Amino acid sequence: MVRKTQSQSVRMIFKRNAWLLTGLMFLLTGEFPVIAQELLVTGYVRNYTGILLNETGEFSILQNTVYLNLEHRKGKAAFRANPYIYHYSDRNQTFGLRQAYMDVYFHAVDLRVGKQQIIWGKADGVFITDIVSPKDLSEFLLPDFEEIRMGVTAVKADYYSGNHSLELVWLPFFTPTRMPEQESIWRPRSDFPMTPQFDDSDREVTGSLANSEWFAKYSALTPAVDFEIMAGYAWDDDPAMHVERTVDPQTGQMTALTVKPKHHRLTLAGGSFSTTLGPAVLRGEGAFYAGKYFSTADTSAAEAVVRKNYLHYMFGLDYTLWGIHISGQFIQQMIRDYHPAMEQDEIESTLTLLARRDFLRETLTLEIFSYIGLNNGDALIRPRLVYDLHDGFEILAGANLFIGSQGRFGQYNDNDMGYVKIKYSF
Repeated sequence: MVRKTQSQSVRMIFKRNAWLLTGLMFLLTGEFPVIAQELLVTGYVRNYTGILLNETGEFSILQNTVYLNLEHRKGKAAFRANPYIYHYSDRNQTFGLRQAYMDVYFHAVDLRVGKQQIIWGKADGVFITDIVSPKDLSEFLLPDFEEIRMGVTAVKADYYSGNHSLELVWLPFFTPTRMPEQESIWRPRSDFPMTPQFDDSDREVTGSLANSEWFAKYSALTPAVDFEIMAGYAWDDDPAMHVERTVDPQTGQMTALTVKPKHHRLTLAGGSFSTTLGPAVLRGEGAFYAGKYFSTADTSAAEAVVRKNYLHYMFGLDYTLWGIHISGQFIQQMIRDYHPAMEQDEIESTLTLLARRDFLRETLTLEIFSYIGLNNGDALIRPRLVYDLHDGFEILAGANLFIGSQGRFGQYNDNDMGYVKIKYSF
């Protein structure tokens, strides 16, 4: 019965996307010989198996991936498409396009139109000014960041003048953060005092010119420092949870709880830099967000949210010692005009630490990356070992270890897992 259901799911996916699959087959098999001769096709096939490190030993993920990178250039124009398929053994399959865009090159301007991933900033593993592309958090922060960043339909123009550049981005449609399913082990822990009812009537942001998002970034490469300055007028990818509480006037006890997720406008400005200090590299990044909504525990408030401004910044240092690449980052979020009833701390501090070394003529890599939450004493420690067995054939073994009982990472203390990824790239 399970096999029949899975087969039906796969057939439905291919039926719904038959036009795209047919087009790809024509390109790859030479039905359009002129295009096929110049089409660059790369990609990978990957198996990803994860097991929870507890008494149950359940599989946390069983995923097979097919990913293609299709590129073609002709004169002053080019295109790129990244179709992918995620096949699961215990859920519906996923078929999609990570990117699908066209490039047009002029004398000093490049124009890119279509679905694309836009990456800004200098931070590793943290999103500060890197907010143009929303996040896929359906598996928390565990996938590769290429898979966490979601493609967005955008028009992007880059103007170049020597070592200076100006990038303008227009997003006609808003794409929110993708959160884990309700039954997922990566669903964030809820602090609600009772089971709420969710009302999504205000969650959607309709596509219109007035609801567009706009971003700009100026970059410069100088002998002393590389830096970027950015600004944006956007929607908050993470919805504010407007909580409506119903209280019995006689007993003062809460009788009902309704949560209405809603996205709000944000205005932000920030920048990043990197420079060398002898053998080390110093990095920094920061942004000021105006008008972000935060949840509160104020039972007397109508919707239990407050609108505040906040700072998000990072300083990092990279250094190589005895062949070991070492990188550390200090990250803080600071809420201005703090309200005591707010559920988030006024200042939240996080450290990231990375140590990586190659062995056996760079065919074997040992790496440890950690997030450390200083407010709650929690952490996520991610050791992994990567072995390049043959050219294009890679075996990766690792673990995700959650420390603590509360906080951003401690809430997943029951989700420690070991995993293996087997990947063939072509």
